[in-house]
Amino acid sequence: MSQDTEQNVFYKILGSKIRTLRDERQMTLKDLSSKAQISPGLLSQVERGMVQPSLDTLWKITSALNITLFYLFEQVESKSVAVVRKEKQKKIEIPQSNVLYQLLSPDINRKIEFLMLKLKPGNHPGELISHPGEECGVVIQGTIGIRIGGEQYILNQGDSIYFDSSIPHRFYNPGSEEAIGVWAMTPPTF
Repeated sequence: MSQDTEQNVFYKILGSKIRTLRDERQMTLKDLSSKAQISPGLLSQVERGMVQPSLDTLWKITSALNITLFYLFEQVESKSVAVVRKEKQKKIEIPQSNVLYQLLSPDINRKIEFLMLKLKPGNHPGELISHPGEECGVVIQGTIGIRIGGEQYILNQGDSIYFDSSIPHRFYNPGSEEAIGVWAMTPPTF
């Protein structure tokens, strides 16, 4: 199966899950698009798998549905101890975002979410996002910029940060090499 065909199937499955969740909540296309602050046409295209939604669009849809992004990809049974092998870690790469999110914790049905962020060079801050909770992270390679409210913070390898996630924020890579960070968020919101 070609990469284009795999991507098409992926976005059709993703769209189908969004529509199922919308239907379960007895929301019309117009209800959800209004709550997510996107156009009904865009939502319809996402649900039919006709477009590759941006991270911002997916974030708005999942926030309006009161779910996390990872919820769209898979639900895993909860266990007291869980080892997640590297090859089994869930990954989300949103087109045009330059960021790869890798879920290091077994699923999002825990009290904390553990992620690895990989940011390609030249990623500039886009629209700020916010969600309930708190998060902290450490840069393990390169440089990660974080815009939090009206402030900008530049973190280099070994630097860490903590902040209240309800303050609008966004990650970006101001450096010339890939940047990698390890992040913990509670409650799970991705």
